[in-house]
Amino acid sequence: MKTDLQIARSVSLLPIEEVASNAGIHEDEYICWGGFKAKVSLNILSRVSKQKQGKLILVTTINPTASGEGKTTVTIGLAQALASLGKKTMLGIREPSIGPIMGKKGGGTGGGYSQVLPMEDINLHFTGDMHAVTSAHNLLASMLDNHVHHGDQFHIDPRYIVWPRVLDISDRALRRVVVGLGGPADGVPHEMEFAITPASEVMAILCLCTDIHDLRQRLSRIIVAYTYDNKPITAATLKAVGAMTVLLKDAIMPNLVQTVEGVPAFIHGGPFANIAHGTNSIIADTMGLRLADYFVTEAGFGSELGAEKFFDIVCRTGRFTPDAVVLVVSVRALKRHGQGNDRTALQAGLQNLEKHLENLAWFQVPVIVAINQFTGDTDEDIDVIESFCQKKEVPCAVVDVWAKGGEGGIELAGKLVSLIHNTPSRFTYLYDLELPVKDKIDIIAKKMYGADRVAYSVNAERDIELAQQLGLHQLPICIAKTPYSLSDNPLLLGRPTGFKITVRDIKFSAGAGFLVPMTGKITTMPGLPPTPQSELMDIDKDGNIQGLM
Repeated sequence: MKTDLQIARSVSLLPIEEVASNAGIHEDEYICWGGFKAKVSLNILSRVSKQKQGKLILVTTINPTASGEGKTTVTIGLAQALASLGKKTMLGIREPSIGPIMGKKGGGTGGGYSQVLPMEDINLHFTGDMHAVTSAHNLLASMLDNHVHHGDQFHIDPRYIVWPRVLDISDRALRRVVVGLGGPADGVPHEMEFAITPASEVMAILCLCTDIHDLRQRLSRIIVAYTYDNKPITAATLKAVGAMTVLLKDAIMPNLVQTVEGVPAFIHGGPFANIAHGTNSIIADTMGLRLADYFVTEAGFGSELGAEKFFDIVCRTGRFTPDAVVLVVSVRALKRHGQGNDRTALQAGLQNLEKHLENLAWFQVPVIVAINQFTGDTDEDIDVIESFCQKKEVPCAVVDVWAKGGEGGIELAGKLVSLIHNTPSRFTYLYDLELPVKDKIDIIAKKMYGADRVAYSVNAERDIELAQQLGLHQLPICIAKTPYSLSDNPLLLGRPTGFKITVRDIKFSAGAGFLVPMTGKITTMPGLPPTPQSELMDIDKDGNIQGLM
């Protein structure tokens, strides 16, 4: 059996000019980044704005295993299947982060014969967007410390500097650090933290802005610190916005690549769904919806995280109306939730699938279940899931897009097209923005997670009061939570009941336009596992990479 890397290297790629032409992108609307990648200019938006908007399909999943559920693979395979049916199709996914690539999960470009290519480039640095976000973010941190060092005219309280530094590597030792040590020439000592680049508010802003002007305005609203009399200090206060925008001038343009079967794909932005909003950019989605009849995108992790944030944050900002949702499920994940490896565990694990179906029902968007078939899955196990879906009157299809590419998703694509055309979306949001902060958090915790109640620390109570004072209380909510459980405890599997969600504190993402309640033990800087994937990576004498998944 070939590895993902071997399959990727065996594919004869189309020139990026041909991919762009097939997508309907004109020659003067993109910049080649080598032979198989391109940056698409935002100028295209004015040309395509009057074109009919395609169907928006969101791919989400249940609470996954540590290795994921193959959601990205299914997203890519589904797009290939729709194209095989003669539908003009594009897809949009997030850029992989070096942190997970070198850690536990490996690459983020799909798998088998449902990958986006060139796989090695996309997984390793790509077009430099992650570097641009990291640089813009850290420039602001540097300008803040520089201002304090040179006299501090705004009287910033060093105990309330809230802007971290970021890097795109998982490094738990940097979660809490002290900077400015060494003496007067080396800055003012204060405690700070590091986050991973996908958790940066700059990343969220990049993915939620609609154009360069909106990018600049959002950057200007970033809160980095507070004065001794509790006045917020913003990026605009520090005159950092212009330089940050300059650093992001190329990153704001979506990246165009192709799938194994030549379907045009946008890959743009990479916020995590457990600690950020978890979807690719609004700009890429807007382009794709105007260029294609069917645009397939994904939201990170399960319906209670990525999908909820896509609906309540992204769709609000981009004014999108999703036409259908594909819920990816696997035998192995259901058995994990049933805490075993047999048929009894599979039956027990169906409670988790049931809850995610209920979650999606709140948004009144048609749903279809995609059973992602892995090697070793038996027909009997698949039958259990199909019977469950039949009882719930939810359409489902078995997919084998890893081994068969688009052909392995034809049943899903056909049923999806039928679902979209026969069942109109009645999309609605989960909560009203005018509700108090606690009410919005309660609605998410109780309706999406199944929690009995929400407990708030003293710090969280103070944060809510401050949000009210600053006029941020009407922003949407982007809860940071473990993806492996419906609760904020990763060990509570299946469909737990009788639990509470604990909010430690609330981070203000004023530029991105949401509040981030931090729950349980979630952190914005992951750590590496005992045996990270990076230990298996190398490069041979001919320059061929080894160990990249």
